[in-house]
Amino acid sequence: MLALQRLGLTLFTAGFAIWIFTLTLGQFQLTSSGIDNVVKPEHRAIIHDRTAFMLNKMYDSNIAFVRDFRGAVNRYNDEWRAQKAWDKVINDDYVFDITKTSSLGMLTGAGHSWLWFWLSMGMAAAGGLLYSMAGLKRLPGIKNNFQYRHPATNRGWIGIAFGLFLVGFYIALYFYPEYMTNWVLLVDPISRALNAGHASRWFLYGFLYTLVILVMGVRMLINYRHSRYQQLRTISVMFFQVSFAFLIPEIMQRLNQPYQDLKNIWPLDYTFFFDYKINEKLQAGSLGIFMLVWGIALSLIAVPVLTYFFGKRWYCSWVCGCGGLAETLGDPYRHLSDKSLKAWKFERVIVHGVLVFAVVMTGLVLYTYFSGQGTVLGFLDSYAIRSTYGFYVGSIFAGVVGTGFYPVMGNRVWCRFGCPLAAYLGLVQRFRSRFRITTNGGQCISCGNCSAYCEMGIDVRAYAQRGQDIVRSSCVGCGICSAVCPRGVLNLEVGPVSTRKI
Repeated sequence: MLALQRLGLTLFTAGFAIWIFTLTLGQFQLTSSGIDNVVKPEHRAIIHDRTAFMLNKMYDSNIAFVRDFRGAVNRYNDEWRAQKAWDKVINDDYVFDITKTSSLGMLTGAGHSWLWFWLSMGMAAAGGLLYSMAGLKRLPGIKNNFQYRHPATNRGWIGIAFGLFLVGFYIALYFYPEYMTNWVLLVDPISRALNAGHASRWFLYGFLYTLVILVMGVRMLINYRHSRYQQLRTISVMFFQVSFAFLIPEIMQRLNQPYQDLKNIWPLDYTFFFDYKINEKLQAGSLGIFMLVWGIALSLIAVPVLTYFFGKRWYCSWVCGCGGLAETLGDPYRHLSDKSLKAWKFERVIVHGVLVFAVVMTGLVLYTYFSGQGTVLGFLDSYAIRSTYGFYVGSIFAGVVGTGFYPVMGNRVWCRFGCPLAAYLGLVQRFRSRFRITTNGGQCISCGNCSAYCEMGIDVRAYAQRGQDIVRSSCVGCGICSAVCPRGVLNLEVGPVSTRKI
């Protein structure tokens, strides 16, 4: 077992190191045709003029190329901003597209891309699978395995380093994708095979997201193989991520249909009612209208009905991509969630505050769509509000903090404190759902496994000792507390609402 783990760790480390190294490969050369292919017609003459010193110059560094191009555009914009000539300022961000179209060298050819892909992502994935396979040699069941002492799982230097990497990755993805150009080029052949188009930063993100859930999903299947519920739940989130979240939307693009994750639900999908999204679906004909109706039905009908019968677990633990990443990649950090009453009070205020923000923003967006007026009551700018939501909630909270803080605050940071859909589902579950986790306090030995493994910050042991049903709005019904209980004290059940012990 130890030898297999070492081999897996060696392959993963080598693949990850090569993946990082690929950022330094290749050369960059700005050409006139490259500018014409990327820049809008109204800006081409300006870009040609301001970047004339870069034309046909060979750059060996991505950083140097980006610095020169961005600097040229920024100087132009600063000149007109100083004169308050806002109509002449270039608001379009061409840096990533220009950098990608100017790329030369080992990552631009299909053969070379595949070679570096398998040496980096492929090797890292194989290493992760081998490391997980070593778990088959252990007896079924869950042990703490020094998770509270290991530097990778208890806010030690390995965990902190991993968290910093995740934070840096999300910052680059959202705000500086031009520095990730080579990683996008690595998955370009896959993008062309699926959607007949070149890869974007979002394709890279979707591919990595899916790959991580698959690899770490295998780890979940092995570690929790003593629980049939966990096996089915893990297979479910893997299936929905691969099919509904990744493959189907990409294939729909190939068929010239709107891109949409068919399992993503408003208000988590906060852009669903944006004007350009609605117009895109209406212009797509019957299929687009179906997608629009499907999304509305999920939000207004499926959420309350399915949550009434099954609790929020039907989505948060069986379907959701955010939950899928938290359950797989984030599983080693689930014990780090704060179980204090103070954290619970803070969680309720923040997550419901985000839900209210999302509802108000959507109302303003729909008002603008139907009325054509961007301002409501003379001072509420719907475009500014949706931009603010997208930046602070959609990018910073959901991405940078929601995933980057796994090794510090546990694996469900976003689900607990930020997800508006989790808040919506939770309200139904708390007050009108047949789902509950029942407890048998007479059998509890106070080992604390249930509380330690609860990713949602619930002190499960306190409920068990009182013999009280767990109907907290935050509970996602993952069932891990039941899977790690040595005495069978906790059971996931569905029954009449009137019989719940609150």
